[in-house]
Amino acid sequence: MNSDIAKGKWNQMTGVVKQKWGKLTDDEVEQMEGNFEEFYGKMQEKYGMSREKAREEFDSLSQ
Repeated sequence: MNSDIAKGKWNQMTGVVKQKWGKLTDDEVEQMEGNFEEFYGKMQEKYGMSREKAREEFDSLSQ
């Protein structure tokens, strides 16, 4: 996925991300700006899930 597509997908999903994962602050979500690796890392830190699980969780939102 190129960076433009990733940022577009991220922008569409930020509201859902904030709603589903309330432990993530608005600032953290804004700072990620489509950087999925950073998102996966925050999910590991805040929720104790693996990177693969974080990826699956995010991917399930866009379906």
